[in-house]
Amino acid sequence: MTPGPETPICSAKGCRAAAAWVLAWNNPKLHTPDRRKTWLACEEHREHLSQFLGVRGFLKDVVPFAEWEAPEGG
Repeated sequence: MTPGPETPICSAKGCRAAAAWVLAWNNPKLHTPDRRKTWLACEEHREHLSQFLGVRGFLKDVVPFAEWEAPEGG
């Protein structure tokens, strides 16, 4: 799927594919435990980005983009 100008795109370097997943994460050295940063991932990059965050202990949740609800205030 080719994204349009308003379509969220994958966070993987150089990827321009439409986002299908939200990877919620936080760095405990920088963020409070309840804070969630997000990366977006296409189908192709979901596993790679999840592993990148997971080995660092940052990954908190992986949710289909259509089901993601951003926390209030963020």
